[in-house]
Amino acid sequence: MNPLDDTSLLKLINTPQTREKGYRLLIGHYQKRVYGIIRKMVIIHEDADDITQNTFVKAFKSIDKFKGNASLFTWLYRIAVNESLSFLEKKKKRNFFRLEDHEHKMIGYLDSSSHIEGDDIQLLLQKLLLKLPEKQRLVFNMKYFENLSYAQISEITQTSEGALKASYHHAVKKIENEINGD
Repeated sequence: MNPLDDTSLLKLINTPQTREKGYRLLIGHYQKRVYGIIRKMVIIHEDADDITQNTFVKAFKSIDKFKGNASLFTWLYRIAVNESLSFLEKKKKRNFFRLEDHEHKMIGYLDSSSHIEGDDIQLLLQKLLLKLPEKQRLVFNMKYFENLSYAQISEITQTSEGALKASYHHAVKKIENEINGD
């Protein structure tokens, strides 16, 4: 029995004697990927760390509501995406800043952070992604960086595949236009 398949993990989590072990395995298996998608949305390491932790806390509190209609991966990603979008929305409202000010702050963070890795092209791409609306950025990150199918992204975001394809297309076009100076 592979302890990392959904059925085995859920069995461990739903058994009081093995619940803690099940949670540790769940975190160990998915934490890096969940953090990655969150980090691409919020940019700042400390914020991504907090949101990742919140994602797993929320998952633990609602694991009994998991119906198995989707994979654990999809379910966790949905929580992570919602937590990320909520965080960004609250941050904007709390700080009363314009979207352009937020973009400028995040670009400055990308330029100065020791937590950001990558060559000049990756850094440029990250900066261009910050100019996209959050949902387009999310779809682009999931498709381009995570290599998820539109069906998987649709499950996670609960958005139609057609709308996702349009969002991805618009994101790519905006990035291309920025690169070409249009």
